[in-house]
Amino acid sequence: MMVSSAQNRAPRDGVFGEGCGTRVVLDHIMSRWGVLVLCALSDGTLRWSELRRQVDGISEKMLASTLRTLASDGLVHRDSLPSVPPHVEYSLTPLGRDLMEQMLPLVAWIADHADAMVGSSSAR
Repeated sequence: MMVSSAQNRAPRDGVFGEGCGTRVVLDHIMSRWGVLVLCALSDGTLRWSELRRQVDGISEKMLASTLRTLASDGLVHRDSLPSVPPHVEYSLTPLGRDLMEQMLPLVAWIADHADAMVGSSSAR
């Protein structure tokens, strides 16, 4: 049974209202790059260069900004290892893993239906 938006908001006063933290978190997670970075990290710990390869098309600036935002939200852990050259690894925090358990089915649904949806919108 699907839960409605009204049912979701009922126990949480002000959810989705202007200035609500929900909007900020949704913006960070569902941004163009946020969801792709989180999906890439759901497979395990990755280095900067590995993330750049997996999230095809992301610029260095956007990857840095996205990782900084997701880390400040408590979803991504940055581990800087003392070595030359610098070795930095990124992984999901427990909160990030919990989020991805919920989000990966949505991403799979989108992957299964994207071609039909994009194809039908271009035929209009």
